[in-house]
Amino acid sequence: MAEDKKILLVVACALVDVDRRVLIAQRPADKALGGMWEFPGGKLEAGESPEAALIRELEEELGISTQTACLAPLAFASHAYDDFHLLMPLYVCRKWQGQPQALEHDALKWVRPQALRDYEMPPADAPLIAHLCDLL
Repeated sequence: MAEDKKILLVVACALVDVDRRVLIAQRPADKALGGMWEFPGGKLEAGESPEAALIRELEEELGISTQTACLAPLAFASHAYDDFHLLMPLYVCRKWQGQPQALEHDALKWVRPQALRDYEMPPADAPLIAHLCDLL
């Protein structure tokens, strides 16, 4: 029987602009999976809903604000890392206030869905690309 791993719940967002491009963010070089590109988001705090966590994370990481009504669940990733199992719902957001800025990442990039595979992404993020290609 496999050893029990802690389940880590993280929420992610595919911001989609008017040209149907998706925003990806480059993880800081000094963090785990540094240099890889990911969908913005982060860990839920105690008692926080996925939507509230995403609204908070988008404000902290990108300096933008949105609301629950603008977040549409699309898919989720389930991935076993060495020390934990990641469960990550992916939301799509097409409406927000402010201009996204790399406040906690090394860089940001707007990418067409079909071109997302050209960027090295964490193992949990990569399977979500197909869902975005189908949607957009």
